[in-house]
Amino acid sequence: MARDNEHVEEELAEGTLISHLVELRTRLVYMVMAIGIIFICLVPFAQEVYTFVAEPMRRSLPEGQEMIATGVATPFLTPFKTTLFAALFLAMPVVLYQIWRFVAPGLYKNEQRFAFPLVVSSIVLFYAGTAFAYIVVFPLVFEFFALAVPEGVVQAPDINQYLDFVLTIFFAFGLAFEVPIATFMLVWSRLTTVEALGKIRAYVFLGAFVAGMFLTPPDIISQTLLAIPMYLLYEGGLILSRVLLADRIKKDKEDKAAEEAAADD
Repeated sequence: MARDNEHVEEELAEGTLISHLVELRTRLVYMVMAIGIIFICLVPFAQEVYTFVAEPMRRSLPEGQEMIATGVATPFLTPFKTTLFAALFLAMPVVLYQIWRFVAPGLYKNEQRFAFPLVVSSIVLFYAGTAFAYIVVFPLVFEFFALAVPEGVVQAPDINQYLDFVLTIFFAFGLAFEVPIATFMLVWSRLTTVEALGKIRAYVFLGAFVAGMFLTPPDIISQTLLAIPMYLLYEGGLILSRVLLADRIKKDKEDKAAEEAAADD
């Protein structure tokens, strides 16, 4: 009888694993399809997509100076590479939604109530970070680089190196703008408290500049433009936690006070 029960449990576990793998494959297929469809739609406009991405750099170059391509196939491949990343960027809502659909069945109702808004917020914040990089950071950084060019040196950036540079900046700022979500998740999961996070503000401020040093090029402007918003978003995450988790925080404080009172008795 015990062997039969063990056999049934093994079959159930195997069936559950297979069903999860099938569901994962389905979600991955939807992600790839979304990226592929957007990429195909953007391919005819590959040159325009790269021109849009390169515009901040081109505006900072001296009059009559243009960007260059040092590789034989670079003028052809770089716009397509840019278009692929643009497709991934535009398909991010679909990608995150498919991740949500895969994870959601394993969450409780109260967890789903918070999880879906967090997914939407993470998408908005990621886009906000990349928009901030394109609109604010790029013009300032490229103007700084243009002013720092030594006399007798011609500034002529390679288009492929420029793409690698801006993708790094986009990723850094998109990731940095997720700080409020990460802060909220730490409090929500009870790994820490708002009060504990509030006590380490000085370390977070220093850590923001350290992160800016590693995630951005070695110039003080881009590092500062990443570090300051990152710290302000950290404070925003604390405020968000206090507002959305007010009832839980109050209950945890009451439970802790009751435990301390019981220990004193």
